[in-house]
Amino acid sequence: MGTGHGRPGAEAPGAMRFSRTRTARENLALDRRPPDHARMDQSLQDRFAPQNACFGCGPANKDGLRIKSFVQGDEVVCTWQPQTMHEAFPGVLNGGIVGALLDCHCNWTAAWHLMQAGGLATPPCTVTAEYTIKMRRPTPTNAPVLLRAKVVESQPDRARIAGTLEAGGRVTATCDGLFVAVKEGHPAFHRW
Repeated sequence: MGTGHGRPGAEAPGAMRFSRTRTARENLALDRRPPDHARMDQSLQDRFAPQNACFGCGPANKDGLRIKSFVQGDEVVCTWQPQTMHEAFPGVLNGGIVGALLDCHCNWTAAWHLMQAGGLATPPCTVTAEYTIKMRRPTPTNAPVLLRAKVVESQPDRARIAGTLEAGGRVTATCDGLFVAVKEGHPAFHRW
């Protein structure tokens, strides 16, 4: 049976092809799967919220930190390069910037997890309900820093995330945060 795209049996570009051996339930699950599920060559922010203007993670905020979070196995990672304008004093990252980096990165980890757990095509809009940052040692600004985050526990509308900030192979700060998916009517509901 042809589809009108050149040769008999050719699929339309981007068309989902269902196998006769799958159950209807399996086919529905495949149809609800996020696009390019296995491919993550774009950051979560660029892929799902390119117009977001958040100071920490918004791709559209030219004056922001513009972090780029990538899924890597069971964690989400980000490499970010500090600049002198981000320093508290020469050579050391400002504590508020440390907090913003971990807050946004952990928030995106929660959004990604809730999207996957709920079988959604896009992440729910999540906000920070609470987070605690512990400064372990000064974070130098002379090289890129590495953010790591993973889910500690979750419910259908929230996730507790543990995150770290590393510089030079050493953890310089940790984060424990609770991030909640908001409902319609909340000011952040349509932010991405």
